[in-house]
Amino acid sequence: MKLTIIGTGYVGLVTGTCFAEKGHDVLCVDNDPAKIAMLQAGHIPIYEPGLESLVHSNVAARRLRFTTDTAEGVRHGHVIFIGVPTPPRPDGSVDMRFVERVARDVAGAMTEYRIIVDKSTVPVKTGLKVAESIKRYNKAGVDFDVVSNPEFMREGCAVEDQMKPERIVVGVASQRPVATMREVYAPFNAPIIVTDINSAELIKHASNSFLALKISYANALSALCEASHANIQQVVDGIGMDKRIGRAFLNAGLGYGGSCFPKDISAFVAIAQELGYDFRLLKEVQRINSDQLQRFVKRIQDTLWVLQDKVIAVLGLAFKSNTDDVRCSPAVDLVLALQKEGAHIRAYDPQAMEKARPLLPNVTLCPDPCEAARGADAMIIATEWDEFKNLDFGKIKSVMAHPTLFDGRNLLDPVTMKNLGFTYISVGR
Repeated sequence: MKLTIIGTGYVGLVTGTCFAEKGHDVLCVDNDPAKIAMLQAGHIPIYEPGLESLVHSNVAARRLRFTTDTAEGVRHGHVIFIGVPTPPRPDGSVDMRFVERVARDVAGAMTEYRIIVDKSTVPVKTGLKVAESIKRYNKAGVDFDVVSNPEFMREGCAVEDQMKPERIVVGVASQRPVATMREVYAPFNAPIIVTDINSAELIKHASNSFLALKISYANALSALCEASHANIQQVVDGIGMDKRIGRAFLNAGLGYGGSCFPKDISAFVAIAQELGYDFRLLKEVQRINSDQLQRFVKRIQDTLWVLQDKVIAVLGLAFKSNTDDVRCSPAVDLVLALQKEGAHIRAYDPQAMEKARPLLPNVTLCPDPCEAARGADAMIIATEWDEFKNLDFGKIKSVMAHPTLFDGRNLLDPVTMKNLGFTYISVGR
């Protein structure tokens, strides 16, 4: 089937590439000429495991192409997916101008029936607004359907999530586009849930908010564990064995970050407020997440006493492992907090240093963890990269001024690190 994806960010590029891998004829559209030129030259603007090879193989097979021409995209795809950014506004609500702009552009180019699919994470009732915009700006008066089809991809394993989805949500205003959407997703062999559009839009925000709630719950428990000398990992392992709860997203650490959870929770709170409901539970989730980073900084201050002029090595700048995304990264926020206290930071990340560089102009970015540790009064693990589990900590200890290690992701074994001679401090253990 001929499909068009408008937007080539994390959502659009991964979605389009995986559709092509399943045999569809995909045209990806973006209004950024530099990004399209990069993709056409075979370069990938984001780091996502497995994505680069899939892009190259599907471009070679002529199932995947890139253009800046929205009208060409509208002509190409019987189904048009909107995957453009939906950034937060200062009040936490969602900035919808990119979605609205695409709806207008698609409407202006439509000359025959099309299915327009909201793939971006959008507030409830967006589908109705998109339909109104298309109807208003489509001078040809052609028929169309709007569908809500939220994505559930996790950065760092987005390709796997898209290729092997747990469920596919299709929100519709009528049954007319359902058969086509089933055909689009037939190669993925996953359960398809058909709902009304408003319910589909709520499912996405509700899912992300609940996952963030689990993370904040684990972090709140970690404070109790530290106060009672319990072990947070043993506690959440025991909780997670209850199949009604599950172990996923119960890891204590520096808190959640990235491009989705902070934005989506703020948006969901704002959506609820607009609908007349004060979502105090999610406001508390936000507060716990903010407090968690502050508590970690205080533990560093309590251990090192004065941070002014201390040299601190930070391993990890991405908001999580297997991505180069530093948006709302707790690691970046931690570095900024330490710098505010006068510390000198030497940092290393396997993938995210170039994207972090503009955010951290006064940080020394190092080529490897050992170089970051050289002369350091302390080291912090701020992102849970597997690479950091297998470091030669004996060598790292030998180049540090003082062998003090703060593990913000509970990545290492406390007994092992203490036997190596480190003063080792983790979260809730």
